[in-house]
Amino acid sequence: MSNIALQQPTILWDRRGKEIINGNVVAMTPARPNHWRVSKKISSIFDNFFQDKSCEVFCDVPVHLSKKNKVAPDISVVCNPEFVKENGIHGVPDLVVEVLSPSTAARDKVDKKNLYERFGVKEYWIIDTKSRMIEIYVLENDKYSSASIYIIHEEFDLQEMTEQEKASVITKFKTSLFDDLVIDINEVFKDLT
Repeated sequence: MSNIALQQPTILWDRRGKEIINGNVVAMTPARPNHWRVSKKISSIFDNFFQDKSCEVFCDVPVHLSKKNKVAPDISVVCNPEFVKENGIHGVPDLVVEVLSPSTAARDKVDKKNLYERFGVKEYWIIDTKSRMIEIYVLENDKYSSASIYIIHEEFDLQEMTEQEKASVITKFKTSLFDDLVIDINEVFKDLT
């Protein structure tokens, strides 16, 4: 019989759905169908765009920003292949997307936004499936700029608008990082219940 002691592996990521933000463990709840629908659409748009390009798209992959900050964004775009390791991303993604859930909305809008800003995520999207809205923050001088907001207007909203207001409704936008990547918000929120 051998006297070799087996070491327990260090757990770098808890697969049961926990994140670590500023050293605090935060439990996560399962996503709802609309959350997954939007995540899947954004991921598909990004996957198609980044084919044959140096950036890579990840969904729900652990991002190790530091020992005290490990998160699992809904979507991460990483343009530095050295950050991609077997157990997740070790470094700062270029773009992060969080799709709000009732249980995570406050954390995504405040704690994670502050975290991503502090670590230098260049572009941060917050998507609200309930209000059909996308908020985009762009890092400028180490701070996020005021959000650009893109929203789906309901038919009754459009009926109340003047022709000039209707003409100013934006349904497509470009990202700050990838000028030729155009996002159609009608496509993002298509088929939600």
